[in-house]
Formats: sequence, C-alpha cells, structure tokens
Amino acid sequence: MSIWTQRRQDELETILGLAPVIAVVTLERVEVAAPLARALVAGGIRAIEVTLRTRAALEAIEAIAADGAAVVGAGTVRNADDLRAAEAAGARFAVAPGASLGLLQAAENSALPFLPGAATASEAMTFHERGFRLQKFFPAEAAGGVAYLRALAAPLPDIRFCPTGGIDAGKAAAYLALPNVIAVGGSWLAPPDRLAAGDFAAIEALARQAAALRG
Repeated sequence: MSIWTQRRQDELETILGLAPVIAVVTLERVEVAAPLARALVAGGIRAIEVTLRTRAALEAIEAIAADGAAVVGAGTVRNADDLRAAEAAGARFAVAPGASLGLLQAAENSALPFLPGAATASEAMTFHERGFRLQKFFPAEAAGGVAYLRALAAPLPDIRFCPTGGIDAGKAAAYLALPNVIAVGGSWLAPPDRLAAGDFAAIEALARQAAALRG
C-alpha cells in the first residue's frame, strides 16, 4: 500500500464519517442540484454521491461543488475516463459499483479518494491488498445484506464498508449497528417525485431523520 493511497483513504474516512448516511442521487436536471444539496445539508447530511447515470450528472457535480454547501462525489464510476471527468467536475470523492484492475490502477494514481465496490470476501480482500480499507458493499440487499456483512466482520476486521443498494430508512439502522459499517448509501433521501415537485422541505425532513440514525 502506497502512502498516497493511505492518505486518500484517510480523507475518505473523514468524508464518510460526516453523517451516518451518504445521499445517493441521480439527477436529470442541473438546476435542482444546488437546492437539493442545501436541503440535505440543512437536514444534517453533508456528503452527496451523484451517480454518473445521466447526461446532467457532471454538470450537477459542478453545480454542487460551486455552491459549496456539501461534499460532493461521483458515483457509478466504471473506468479511468469516469474518474478523470469526475475530478475535473469538482468531485471530492469517487464511488464504483465494482472495480476492474484498470480502474484500481487509475484510482491509485488519482487525487480523488476512491471507494471500490465489493460483493464478496474475495473482492474485499483483493481491494484491501491494494490499500483500500474502505469499500462499498454493493448491491447490499441482493448480496446478502446485514447477515453477510456481519459474517465478514470477524475474518476481515480491518475493512469497513459503506453498504448501498436496496437500503431504505427502515433497513439502515440495522446496517449502522454493525461494527464494520462506517455509513450507508441512501437513495431514499431524494425521491424523484419530491425532486420533480421542488419539495426541498420534504427532502430536508428526510435528511434530518437519516442524520439521527446514529445518535
């Protein structure tokens, strides 16, 4: 493990520790990005992962970064080009659903703190060998959920996870009670209907509930 990777992981640990939930959002319109970020921060959720699944994603990252209220990262990072584009847009961290060897190498040479996605013990061990002690567990519910992560805690005590995928407000607390979970990723904080309606007060209320999950 390089000192460079270790420092980036330290930065990532600080970001993931800002709140018990990382907001995971998919944005179709750039104009909602900054108001959404401010609503989430007002509710106590300070880190936002904008998934690279829409044409508006990179511009949305730019808007949130320029607004300055939240710590914005890029999600659904699949290759080195995505990583470079996220960094250029102002992302402060990057999250992947998995990780190829090429993406891991790019992450090791990037200034962005990187959270690779693992779904098995073998993947988690492989990433850890390369210095990534913080990992995304994805797709959390489909890959075994709380029971699977609990089983990994004893043999892999030096890896901490941010489970994402299929988690809602009712399931989050059980994940957060695990010793090897640093935070959870939550898409329930920005419901599409609330975003479409511009109901940022409702989103702030959801954020406040999520921020209180680990009191």
